[in-house]
Amino acid sequence: MYSHAQSRDSQYQLIERYAPLVKRIAYHLLGRLPASVQVEDLMQAGMIGLLEAAKKYDSGKGASFETYAGIRIRGAMLDEVRKGDWAPRSVHRNSRMVSDAIRVVEARTGRDAKDHEVAAELQLSLEEYYAILNDTLGSRLFSFDDLLQEGEGGGALEDIEHSHPSPSREHEDQRFQNALSEAIANLPERERLVLSLYYDEELNLKEIGEVLGVSESRVSQLHSQCAARLRARLGEWRAR
Repeated sequence: MYSHAQSRDSQYQLIERYAPLVKRIAYHLLGRLPASVQVEDLMQAGMIGLLEAAKKYDSGKGASFETYAGIRIRGAMLDEVRKGDWAPRSVHRNSRMVSDAIRVVEARTGRDAKDHEVAAELQLSLEEYYAILNDTLGSRLFSFDDLLQEGEGGGALEDIEHSHPSPSREHEDQRFQNALSEAIANLPERERLVLSLYYDEELNLKEIGEVLGVSESRVSQLHSQCAARLRARLGEWRAR
């Protein structure tokens, strides 16, 4: 009985200590979501994610609580956004189309696909291609957990995250994490830098543009193209 009460007190302490993390993640996500999304809704969902993290955290797994909670909080917020089903089907379709074109170009050339090559593969002008990238930013690559999603359905990693993982599932999850790490390491330098500044340093698109010396719109394009390139290179996981 005492250990149960002690565990409960520990959970309350974690929730109280990391509540500011919920607010920080909510505002970080809000900058790339439609205006219809309210920060209060994100924070409410995030607090539920934090509560779940406090209940399920196991320090023996190696990850810090902040890292674990951040994943759960972000996931809860994104689940809330997905319930609204605000992203048009055309956005999902165009996102898959870009990934498929990148995969074809890179298979043919054996190197990173360049912007104009992807546009040509899609039979679009460069301006039309960039417009598609700008349209897909808000609905794609909310977090690395979303990389395997196709259309309105979930992907392999989402299935792993929301299931009760068996040893084989945990092994599969680790294999995916290794594949993702390798795919990120092999991105073009500028796209890799955008990811680092966005996810590790938590800069917004405007701030990243100032670092890179490009417009906010160009950062948006790089961000979306990076997501498409990663999905193209992780195609074997999406096919499972």
